[in-house]
Formats: sequence, C-alpha cells, structure tokens
Amino acid sequence: MNIFVAKLNFKTTSEQLEETFKQFGEVSSAKVIFDKLTNRSKGYGFVEMPNDSEAYAAINELNESQLDGSTIIVKQARPKEEGQNDGGRFKRREGGFRNEGGYRREGGYRGRNENNDNRNRY
Repeated sequence: MNIFVAKLNFKTTSEQLEETFKQFGEVSSAKVIFDKLTNRSKGYGFVEMPNDSEAYAAINELNESQLDGSTIIVKQARPKEEGQNDGGRFKRREGGFRNEGGYRREGGYRGRNENNDNRNRY
C-alpha cells in the first residue's frame, strides 16, 4: 500500500521516515519529496508498505502524531488522476500559461468608467 505523509518537518529525511514506519512492519520504500529548483523539502512524502494490515496499523497509529517536532498527517495515498496538474492554479493553454488564481477588478474591464469612454484606450 502506498501511504501519503504530510506536514513533515523540512529537516525530516527519507531514512527517518522509513525508520518510523518500520516499527509497524516491512517498508518497501520511503521518500521525502524535494523541490527541484531549491532542493528543499516540500514537507510531504510517500511510504510504500507491501502488507496492507501493517500499513493500516501504521496509518492509524501515526496519523496526527509527532515526528521531528511536527504533527504529521498520515493516510492512504490516492492514485494521481489522469490530467491532474499542479492544483489548477496554472493551466496550459494554446499560446502560453494563464493564471487561474488571479483577481478580477469590479466592472470587469480595465480602464472602463461609467461612460465607457475609455474603451479604446488600451
């Protein structure tokens, strides 16, 4: 079973994560996820345990427990859905990226006033 571990301390290593889960049974792999640009931990990771009953025991015992001074969240990982991107903030469109998380001014049109005489200004 693949297990998702969130809210990790940024100093927690993959080895520490593996040792924590080994208390409950065999661990196939444990990996803390790092940002490619900054090489800094993203604060979450994944643990693979081949025995489901051991994995459920680890999830039940470790969820909301302390690890390296942080209260961690532990749950069964869900498979990444097809087409899932970086959370919807940026979507690839023809001609470039469009920020989906931006704000919209009241009135909807930049430079528009009550008389609409600024329509062709931009």
